[in-house]
Amino acid sequence: MIPEQWQRVRDLFEAALDREPTDVATWLTTQTSDTRVRAEVLSLLEHHSRAGSFMVEPVAERMPDLLAEEEPLTPGTTVGPYTIIRELGRGGMGRVYLASDSRLGRTVALKALAPHLTRDPSHRERLRREARAAAALTHPGICTVYALEEVGDDLFIATEFVDGHTLREEIASGRRPSVEEIVETARELAAALATAHAKGITHRDLKPENVMRTSDGHVKILDFGLARIDAPAASAPPTRALATLPGVLLGTPAYMAPEQLNGQPVDARTDVFSFGVLIYEYSCGVHPFGSTTELALLALLARVLESDARPLEERCPQLPAPIAEVVARCLRKVPAERYASAGEIIDVINRSAVARAPHHSMVWWRTHQLAVICVYVIATTLAWYIKEAFVGPVSLWLFIALGIGAALGGIIRGHLLFTEQINRPRLVAEWQRTARPNIVVDLLMAAALFSDGLLMAPSRPLWALLTMALALGIALASVLMEPATTAAAFGGKR
Repeated sequence: MIPEQWQRVRDLFEAALDREPTDVATWLTTQTSDTRVRAEVLSLLEHHSRAGSFMVEPVAERMPDLLAEEEPLTPGTTVGPYTIIRELGRGGMGRVYLASDSRLGRTVALKALAPHLTRDPSHRERLRREARAAAALTHPGICTVYALEEVGDDLFIATEFVDGHTLREEIASGRRPSVEEIVETARELAAALATAHAKGITHRDLKPENVMRTSDGHVKILDFGLARIDAPAASAPPTRALATLPGVLLGTPAYMAPEQLNGQPVDARTDVFSFGVLIYEYSCGVHPFGSTTELALLALLARVLESDARPLEERCPQLPAPIAEVVARCLRKVPAERYASAGEIIDVINRSAVARAPHHSMVWWRTHQLAVICVYVIATTLAWYIKEAFVGPVSLWLFIALGIGAALGGIIRGHLLFTEQINRPRLVAEWQRTARPNIVVDLLMAAALFSDGLLMAPSRPLWALLTMALALGIALASVLMEPATTAAAFGGKR
C-alpha cells in the first residue's frame, strides 16, 4: 500500500478503538471504499483485541492449563480432613474447591496451591508466612482463613466459603446501584481493607472478581493469595510486584496502580488505587481508564500509566461530591498524592456521611437521644418508689442496677450529643464505638424494670402493667427505633 493508505489505516484504526466491535465493519464501509484499507484495519483490530484481553487478565486466568501441572481433584477425593465436593474455580495461584471439613463439620473453600508456587523452598516459606498473616485478619468484610494444610509436597489453604455473587456479576448485570448502595459498598470495602493495612498487609489484586456480595447484602474481600506483608526490619528489601515467578506480573493489570505495572515497590497506596478503580467501575459500570469496548484494552494500560480518568461526577452526577473526590484522589498517579491507607478513606467517608445527613434527620436523632435520657430518669425514679413500697433486697438491687444503667446510658448519649455539637466529623466514629454498649445498657435496664413490675404485680397490677410496658418500651426503642433514626442521620446500617 502507498503511504497515504497506511496513514488512512492508522487513522481509522485509532478511531475504531472507541466503537463497539459489532459496529466496526459497517462503520468502516461508510468511512472508506478502499477494500485493502478496510481489510488491514479489521486485521489490526482483531490482533489488538486478542492482545488486549491477554494483558487485562492474568495469564493463569486466561489460560490456566498453561500452569496446571496436575490433574484436578475429583468429587469425593479426600485431602487430609477435607472431602472434595466440586471445583469452584482456578487461577494463577491454583484451583479452588468446595470441600467439607470432617473435623468441624463445616463447608470450606479449599485452595490447592499450584506446584510451581510450592516447589521452591523460599516460595513455600513465603506462602506459609502470608497464610499465617491472612489468618490473623479478623473482620466481617474479609474472608476468614481457617488453616494452612501441608499434605505431602502439596499446600492447601482452607478458607471460609462465601455464598453470594461477585461485584463483577453486579457490574455485568447492567443495573446501576443507588447512591446509598455505592456509599455503603465503598464504606464496607474501605473498612475491611483498612484492617489489612493496619496489620501491614497489602492485597495487591483488588478487583470486582475478588469482592463477594454475601446473601445478607454485605461485601467481603476474597483471596489474599497475592498479599504482600511489610518487612518488619527497616533494612529489609521492599516487596515488588514481580514475585513468585520470574517474569510473571502478579495480579490483574487493569486494576493495578502505575507503580505496580512498572514493577516498582508496592504498599497500601497500591490497594488505594485499585479501590478507586473498583468503586469507579461499580458506580457507573465503566472502567475509569477504559472505554465501552474490549478493543481498547492495550490503550487502557497506557491510560493507567499516563492519562487521568474522566471525573466520576460527570458519569454519576447524583453521587455525593465527597465520594467522587475520594475516588479521584485514589486514582492519582503518584502514590504520595493518594491516601496513605484505606484507614484514611473510611474516615473521609464517615465524615461525608455526617455532612450529607439532612438537617431534619439529625433533629430526629438528637430528639431520640434526649428522649431516652428522660426515660432513664423516669425509670430510675419509678424504681426508687418501688424500692420504698416493697422493702427488700430484691427491690434494692434492682434500683441500684437501674441507677447504674441510667448513669452509664446517660453519659454515653450525652457524650454523643456533645460530640455532635463540638466535633461533628468525629460523630460517626463515636456512634460506632458506643453502639454496642448502648444497646446492652438499654436491654439490661429493661430487664431490671420488668422485674420490678413482676415484683409488684400481685398487689398493684395496674402499676405493674405500666412499669412492664415502660420496660418493653425501652427495649423496643433500642432495638427498633434507634436503628432507624441513626440510619437516617448517618446513612449507614447499624
